[in-house]
Amino acid sequence: MTQDKLTEIFALQKQLNARIGVDTDAIQGNPEEQTKWILNYSRAIQQETAELIDSVPWKWWAKYQKLDLENARVEVVDLMHFVVSAAQVLGMDADEFFRLYTAKHKVNQTRQDTGYTAKTEDNRGL
Repeated sequence: MTQDKLTEIFALQKQLNARIGVDTDAIQGNPEEQTKWILNYSRAIQQETAELIDSVPWKWWAKYQKLDLENARVEVVDLMHFVVSAAQVLGMDADEFFRLYTAKHKVNQTRQDTGYTAKTEDNRGL
């Protein structure tokens, strides 16, 4: 995904949130509202994760299940909607999201390279 596409995703999500009456810009300055909406989006992320899990044959004892690839893809996109909304409530735009993602990616690579034997605040890299 290029940065331009990520920027567009953030813009589209901001428009959708506004359409349903959620002004993520206004929420940012209000810790009580931020808490409420981070919890709302976290719960939505959990629900979409459960729906993604239901798209995969996770019942090892059930022989009738099949991978629902199309629904799994839709659920991943639903997750992205809520992740972007949560990021916006936290004051992140596409550039900040990308910056933090790539910084964390480097930390994860370093952890894999070094065996990830300890997690300390100084190796977060953010």
